[in-house]
Amino acid sequence: MLKVRKGDIVQVIKGKDTGKKGKVLNIITESKRALVEAINLVKKHKKQTRQDQQGGIVSIEAPISVSNLMLVCKSCQRPVRVGFSILKDNTKVRICKSCKEAI
Repeated sequence: MLKVRKGDIVQVIKGKDTGKKGKVLNIITESKRALVEAINLVKKHKKQTRQDQQGGIVSIEAPISVSNLMLVCKSCQRPVRVGFSILKDNTKVRICKSCKEAI
């Protein structure tokens, strides 16, 4: 089970975008990669397919490995390790390893 989910705020800990924060747009579970907003931008050459569409070189997000991302805790406001805990009503939640708050 991956510790990062769609909609989470993450920080890049390794690679060309080290230190940048962004929101997870999509998770690719088979390859353990994530699409993060404005992170790992690559240039793509687009051909004009319709009359009203613009062609040229555009920047799009490429998937980045989940191992290069750390979840940013909402209460600590810093990248943290993630653990799991089971509440009294038998629901499994992710917790911050430093402040022990539910994420």
